[in-house]
Amino acid sequence: MTEDTILEVRNIVKLFPGVRALSDFSLELKRGEIHGIVGENGAGKSTLMNIISGNMAPNEGEILVEGNMVSFENSRDAQNCGISIVHQELMNCPHVSVAENIFMSTIDSSKSKFMNYKKLCKDAADLLEVFDVHIDPRQTMKNLSVSDQQIVEIVKAISNDSKIVIFDEPTASLTEQETTQLFRIIHDLKKRGISTLYISHRMEEIFLNCDRVTVLKDGKFVDTLIVAETSRDQIISKMVGRDLSDFYPPKSGDVGDAFFEVKDFSNGKFFHGISFSLKKGEILGLSGLVGSGRTELARAICGVDQSESGTIYLNGEQLVINNYRDAIKHGIVYLTEDRKTEGLMLNMSIMQNISVLDLDQVSNGFFMSYDKEKKQAQTLSSEMNVKSTSIAQKTGTLSGGNQQKVLIAKSLSISPKIIFMDEPTRGVDVGARVEIYNKLRELADKGIGIVMISSELPEIIGMCDRVLVVHEGKINGEVCGVDIAEETIIHKASGY
Repeated sequence: MTEDTILEVRNIVKLFPGVRALSDFSLELKRGEIHGIVGENGAGKSTLMNIISGNMAPNEGEILVEGNMVSFENSRDAQNCGISIVHQELMNCPHVSVAENIFMSTIDSSKSKFMNYKKLCKDAADLLEVFDVHIDPRQTMKNLSVSDQQIVEIVKAISNDSKIVIFDEPTASLTEQETTQLFRIIHDLKKRGISTLYISHRMEEIFLNCDRVTVLKDGKFVDTLIVAETSRDQIISKMVGRDLSDFYPPKSGDVGDAFFEVKDFSNGKFFHGISFSLKKGEILGLSGLVGSGRTELARAICGVDQSESGTIYLNGEQLVINNYRDAIKHGIVYLTEDRKTEGLMLNMSIMQNISVLDLDQVSNGFFMSYDKEKKQAQTLSSEMNVKSTSIAQKTGTLSGGNQQKVLIAKSLSISPKIIFMDEPTRGVDVGARVEIYNKLRELADKGIGIVMISSELPEIIGMCDRVLVVHEGKINGEVCGVDIAEETIIHKASGY
């Protein structure tokens, strides 16, 4: 342990029934350092962060803060030692003010019968001003945007005189502009000498922000690397334990004729006069800046949301799609970008989630057939390589990557002709991404139409045979072949 070490984790072991989540794990965090934590889903990242932040106790091992041995019974003990965590799922109180959220722990521990609300708001405003954030401390928390709520969570962490702040997938729900603002705040923390542990699946975020990065695999320490002296491929190779030189599968060499067409599609607000076709055997990308209308277009085509005008043709036949059920009957599926609130029923089993799109397939007349439902779920979960104890396991207990595989298995349950995939690998680790990419190419090769919406340009470039670039609700160009490049897509997405 050196003089500039603020946190040291030694030989941590964490056991759950039948699972060794962490095994003899050690980590060192320096003062003022932004330290990345990476690993596949299930590698032990969240377990480690929960132990460091006091939400969970280790079975074995030691934690030292500024050279002193500490032991936490709860998160308040960790906060008293200067450790705070900003969760991916925001942990705020939505029905009270920003000021009350920031000073929640202070209010909770106060012995006074009365709260000086005016002083509370003044202190909150002072803290927000430090980060050049213009949020009214009197505003109710639920009325803020997701990014502003996250900023309040960060300010709350700093209000506890934190020396260490943990970020768990902080950009998962943020736009590009909001992400830039978050990065500015994290680097401001660094300037103030505050240390950061930063969990992310996105390699570009690690290279943009972190000084060092620690890799976990199967609950074990693999390596700590200086970011400026390593490469994306080196980190990924250590994460998955194998070379991923073939990260994206080969593109199709046999694209057929157009079999699905959208003509003059509009909804009056988010997109206008959209026309395009989808060819057999291709993966078609929909790219553009956040807010360009990509998602709204896909949802409207699939009947999830309403459109004002436009026609849809499948194999030359005009379709009437008034709602999502109509789309499903025609073999058109929408895979949502928000699997937790819109895509999956997290408190229900893998089997129930896979079968829910078309219960007629797993029914005998008026009654559900358990045998049919079981066989369907076993076939599709095996096809997607879902890692679980059984198909009866609750979906919410799966890792993010396996939840996404269940969502794709659900879309395959109706033997679709076309799948609109909105952010198909959001919050998914590298190993699961490769599996999903290979599956998408396999589906396309079988003649299933794939339309991919993604905010990650490397994904669009690596996976798509053709890309439509959307700008302010209109298609601003099409790129294919060697023209599918970052500069070309950004140029068109910016309106040029």
